[in-house]
Amino acid sequence: MSKGSKFQNSNFKLLFMGTPDFARIILKALIIKGFSPVAVVTSPDKPIGRKQILTPSPVKKVALKYNIPVFQSFSVKDSNLKSKILNLKCDLIIVAAYGQILPKEILEIPKLSCVNVHASLLPKYRGSSPIQAAILAGEKETGVTIMLMDEGMDTGDILAQAKLKIAPQETAASIHNKLAKLGAATLIKTLPKWLKGEITPLSQKNKEATYTKILTRQDGKIDWGKSAQEIERMIRAYTPWPGTFALLKIIPIQYLHPDDFFPISISKLKEIGIPIHRENKNKKIGKNKNEKLKRIKILRARAKDLEIFLPSGKIFLTKDKELAVSCGKGYLILEKVQMEGKKEITSQEFIRGHKEIIGNILG
Repeated sequence: MSKGSKFQNSNFKLLFMGTPDFARIILKALIIKGFSPVAVVTSPDKPIGRKQILTPSPVKKVALKYNIPVFQSFSVKDSNLKSKILNLKCDLIIVAAYGQILPKEILEIPKLSCVNVHASLLPKYRGSSPIQAAILAGEKETGVTIMLMDEGMDTGDILAQAKLKIAPQETAASIHNKLAKLGAATLIKTLPKWLKGEITPLSQKNKEATYTKILTRQDGKIDWGKSAQEIERMIRAYTPWPGTFALLKIIPIQYLHPDDFFPISISKLKEIGIPIHRENKNKKIGKNKNEKLKRIKILRARAKDLEIFLPSGKIFLTKDKELAVSCGKGYLILEKVQMEGKKEITSQEFIRGHKEIIGNILG
């Protein structure tokens, strides 16, 4: 660190605000590099798992390990939290994935400013899900932005940015860790220069801004009317959260016709143990009598642009006996799936245990 940096002053007070793993990685890097905060603000402990065990946030775990005081509150507007922050008389607040927009009364507390680490190349992908949005859009690169905070949502002036390539099979999980490490390194490199006046903040081009939303589990429901490429990006973007799924209406094999298994021939179906017969064509299905609705998670897949003339969502086997689903454009080869309440398995394992799904429709 350069001589004269304000971080070398033992009286310099830094407050850190963040909650999830992204913030944990940044906090730990700051501590290791000697930028240890006087306190940490994070969300309250939450019940996790089937046993609903009260669990501290990743940021709190790091803070406790290094004996750093922890402030927790459901709302950043809480008057008690504000009083605690005021009493610190901090010089700088660093924010990373805190999950709430800081009000003016908090932004005005530090002597210098509030600095945020955001997981996108602003002004693109402002908001809470920038990593997922970048993958969904098919971006070839993303990055991190170090910015001064104002009352808007990721609208402050930019101090620095760093880019990261998005590999073809990259998921939100893999990019998340890379961006957190990149964000920490960029922050540690930027702060001393900014404090010495060597960096001039740049205003964002608001006309180029795009926004992301808070994701819910329902966002993970697959629309098979979309192209295979879009759905494949969705699966990668929503790994691990919120995950992607489809609803499966299982019609028993005895009610399916050989045409339902196109492009696989009857002889090949028999090879893998599917007892389909041509006379099945004349059998009828009673209303809801022979249907079961199940949720299936799609964990990994690859897209094929080859056109097939099947209804969107139709489950079939390729000529190589791979499990596939027809899409609005092209089809998706499923590689890893998980039935509700079951463990993750490969598609080949899935076929062996669930031959009845071939020829059915995913909704």
